[in-house]
Amino acid sequence: MGKKQFYETAKPQETAILVAVPNYRQTDEQTNEYLDELAFLAETAGADTLKRFVQKLDKPDVRTFVGSGKLEEIKAYVKEYEVDMVIFDDDLSPSQVRNIERELQVKIVDRSLLILDIFALRAKTAQAHAQVEMAQYQYLLPRLTNLWTHLSKQKGGIGMKGPGETEIETDRRIVRDKIALLRDRLTKLEKQNFEQRKSRAAVVRVALVGYTNVGKSTLMNLLSKSDVFAENKLFATVDATVRKVVLGNVPFLLSDTVGFIRKLPTKLIEAFKSTLDEIREADLLVHVVDISHPSFEDQIEVVNNTLRDINSAEKPVLLVFNKIDQYLEQREKELQEEGADVRPSLDDLRSTYMAREHAPALFISATNKINIDELRDELQRRVSEIHFERYPNNV
Repeated sequence: MGKKQFYETAKPQETAILVAVPNYRQTDEQTNEYLDELAFLAETAGADTLKRFVQKLDKPDVRTFVGSGKLEEIKAYVKEYEVDMVIFDDDLSPSQVRNIERELQVKIVDRSLLILDIFALRAKTAQAHAQVEMAQYQYLLPRLTNLWTHLSKQKGGIGMKGPGETEIETDRRIVRDKIALLRDRLTKLEKQNFEQRKSRAAVVRVALVGYTNVGKSTLMNLLSKSDVFAENKLFATVDATVRKVVLGNVPFLLSDTVGFIRKLPTKLIEAFKSTLDEIREADLLVHVVDISHPSFEDQIEVVNNTLRDINSAEKPVLLVFNKIDQYLEQREKELQEEGADVRPSLDDLRSTYMAREHAPALFISATNKINIDELRDELQRRVSEIHFERYPNNV
């Protein structure tokens, strides 16, 4: 799956089960939502989810992440239904992967590896490929021992232990060399991108940010009249895309950036530094939110936390609640079930706590082009203010 990928996790028709170990503070509703997201990640990578296993613990088991009884339950299911892989909704330590794999005898995938695999599928440019590949090697380095478990299946014998260790050490050197080469390549690409961004410094820059799959690319296409790839899958966009937009007589550059997600692997944030520079160097952030998602407020917080992690939390932000058509349909059904003969409207949304708490905020549907003129007007106003503040004589 994906070009230049050295560690495949999912192929079409591969079957998987999902495993979560929430603590006792996490509600069942939250656990189900998180597993829904994990299932969507698995589907995006090409896996078919058969079943979910949940075990509440104060903290995960240090050896096998789940308890021994739950592991036996998972083992029985894997054997009966010939499951191809087990996906955990958290990161596993190298020893946990090794121990679980030894017990289950199938591929073990943690959350970071699954996300890395999807990024490898979605990367299009040379820079994105290099970024993902470096993150994959950084993920792999401490786990190399696990790739030589075939040696442990042999009953000792002269020379078996030594060559195994030698191969592991050789592989470690190869991986470190690969990381160094990729880092050099990315440094050169980042210099090229920096020069490109410097040449655009005179133009106001606006970046679309948000949780993955909230409709940023669809909005990008609508505002810039371009054909950025948009799909109802997680991480449809990995590479930053920049388009020139003119509203009224004021031009600006609009960039569509990689979507954020809870527990986004740290190595990916580090690897995608140059792509995230589109956010760091933007004059205005348009934070797109899927208001129809049951946990949209949690997603807002994830995005805000990630912006803090990349030192961009203090930038001016315009909050745009997308997919209001879906939200209003859901709300109407809820009201009908409650016996209320009321049809919610856009005006109702404007008077909610969401509009007051997150002001300034707009409510739109990018797919159905609802309230797009108001968004264009607000963008033109905000961009004009920045432009004329920067160039006061250019009135």
